Amino acid sequence: MTATGNGSPWPTKKGIEVKSSLSTRIAALAAVAGLAFTLTACSGDSGADDKKANDDQSQAKDSDSESDTGQAFGPACADIPKDGDGSFDGMAKDPVATAASNNPALSTLVEAVTAADLADTLNSSENITVFAPANSAFEKVPEKDLAALLKDKEKLTEVLTYHVVGETVSPDKLGTAGPFESLQGADIEAAGSGEDYTVNGDAKVVCGNVETANATVYIIDTVLMPPADDK
Repeated sequence: MTATGNGSPWPTKKGIEVKSSLSTRIAALAAVAGLAFTLTACSGDSGADDKKANDDQSQAKDSDSESDTGQAFGPACADIPKDGDGSFDGMAKDPVATAASNNPALSTLVEAVTAADLADTLNSSENITVFAPANSAFEKVPEKDLAALLKDKEKLTEVLTYHVVGETVSPDKLGTAGPFESLQGADIEAAGSGEDYTVNGDAKVVCGNVETANATVYIIDTVLMPPADDK
């Protein structure tokens, strides 16, 4: 057995205390290192969780943005051509009168606009909203009355301009921000929400939020007639 520094083969009390102190320090350092590792790992997990939360929020915002931007809605939208100039993409590239002329569902309206010589006026206007009667809307008008209307340019112009609002009316405004003053001068009332809207109480929006180069279009199932006292 090897002797210690004091000549004794056994460790002194002081030596035992030194070794004990070193062991304690080593254990403490190990504990600190372990804690630091744990905190780092937790921090990394938290960062990953934060990133996931941010990604989820971003996706939600993107979804809301798409909703705000909006798509066309309504049962008659299924009748819009899938491609070509009369499709949603095609109409978005043309001013409103030109866009309508490419849509088979609006052929009677186009005939009326042509008879009233309003195509250029509508095409050159900016940021307007058009409540466009579908062919089925004109079919509700007695044939004799419709023929007479198409021959009376002044009256026809009055009726058609009553379908136009000189501002952009988005779906979120349609049911809440009215009444809307038409280019004819009389007000248009609208009510509803989601994908269910009526105009002046009777006309239903059958395909809404259709975008053209200069207008937002709501295709309706009834021709709007201006109030008699606003003529």
